[in-house]
Amino acid sequence: MTFNLKSPISELIKPNILIVDDHPFIIEGYKNAITRYKTNEYEFEIAQAYDCRSAYELLENQNTPQFEIAFLDISMPAYEEKNLFSGEDLAKLIMKKMPYCKIILLTMYTELLKIKTIIRTINPNGLIIKNDLTFDELLLAFDKVMNNQKYYSQSVVKMLNQSPHNSIEIDEFDKQILFHLSKGTEVSEMPQYIPISLTEIEKRRVSLKELLKVRSGSDDDLVKEAKSKGLF
Repeated sequence: MTFNLKSPISELIKPNILIVDDHPFIIEGYKNAITRYKTNEYEFEIAQAYDCRSAYELLENQNTPQFEIAFLDISMPAYEEKNLFSGEDLAKLIMKKMPYCKIILLTMYTELLKIKTIIRTINPNGLIIKNDLTFDELLLAFDKVMNNQKYYSQSVVKMLNQSPHNSIEIDEFDKQILFHLSKGTEVSEMPQYIPISLTEIEKRRVSLKELLKVRSGSDDDLVKEAKSKGLF
């Protein structure tokens, strides 16, 4: 395996890597795999964070270097004050601040709708279902992405090859409503956190119940159904 970096960062001797996962032992596993992958040209500098808040603080620190590649778990503790609720939101932030950084997303989600939504909204350089993850799989993904190729793990490829079906589209406000419902926030209090009116929040909650076919169900039923489809 060799690297052939084709962006303005290609001449760096020590590529910088970011790993964000709320399980420290998983981060150590990634680091062990990556640090075994060395060439005469490259030796990696690895930074790590454990949730959306610590990742945000790292990215906003003026002393933080540009990252060439970021491994992001999709599900992790949110940083509500900055509207960062997942690895997807972090990916969007990194893409804005560091446009040459390559993004590899890792997830336990196996819902086709969720996978298609990730690809449509983030278009990551790599997407790996964690159940597919092995030492060799991680290094293969790393090598392909660093050589400007897309990498989807075998479960992702299999899902994408399934018969197309009707997709469900929700926006960021809907996701925030679902998130706050899952945390037990009263609907009347949500305008403190979501920049839309209470009337609009109520309307969206009803629409979400209709969309997910839980019209007569509770908010807990709505959250459960939305999570099962990987909508937030």
